[in-house]
Amino acid sequence: MLEIKNINVHFGMIHALKDVSLTVNDGEIVTLIGANGAGKTTTLRTASGLKKPTSGSILLDGKDITAATPQDRVKMGISQVPEGRRVFSTMTVLENLELGAFLRRDKDGIARDLNTVYERFPILADRRRQAAGTLSGGEQQMLAMGRALMSRPKILFLDEPSMGLAPLLVQEIFDIIKAINETGTTILLVEQNASMALQVAHQAYVMETGSIVLSGTGTELSQSEEIKKAYLGG
Repeated sequence: MLEIKNINVHFGMIHALKDVSLTVNDGEIVTLIGANGAGKTTTLRTASGLKKPTSGSILLDGKDITAATPQDRVKMGISQVPEGRRVFSTMTVLENLELGAFLRRDKDGIARDLNTVYERFPILADRRRQAAGTLSGGEQQMLAMGRALMSRPKILFLDEPSMGLAPLLVQEIFDIIKAINETGTTILLVEQNASMALQVAHQAYVMETGSIVLSGTGTELSQSEEIKKAYLGG
């Protein structure tokens, strides 16, 4: 579904991504793990069109979208849950969710998807008239995920969904990620919690200082002594 081919990204003189290539197949959860500053978020931002690559290409369903705008990529089926959730704090939960469907015109479909989000995240239904900024961190993460799902994506980008959450909430968020994937949404997951990420991932990539240094199935990497020492506390 998604193919990132030899992407290079610069911030001024800083070479942030160096010939990064990865593939996300239809129906998979693919995770990108690595330390802070490794280039994981930059990879997602480049794939979603928020950062232009210096060179390389990005393909969605075989179509080159490297020059496409972020909003065009949303229309094509890419949606991103940003690091730090980035909900619109003074707007209500419902208004945040409605913004997720901003580019859609199918009112009946939007209404159905809103009900689906409420079924998946019952707390959002209870708080739908409440300002998003008054929600807890876990509730805001659910709102950010629900907002992204309102665009009806083919592929969902998740950037550090467990950041700052208590362990019980982390487990709940990863259960939700698996459930979203099981309903047919492909997922590209950036996550510092390597242990949880590798448990749910079909395929995984390890990034260090802007480069992909290792790849394999989630199971293979979780059993790798190198990965255990570097990321799993083994």
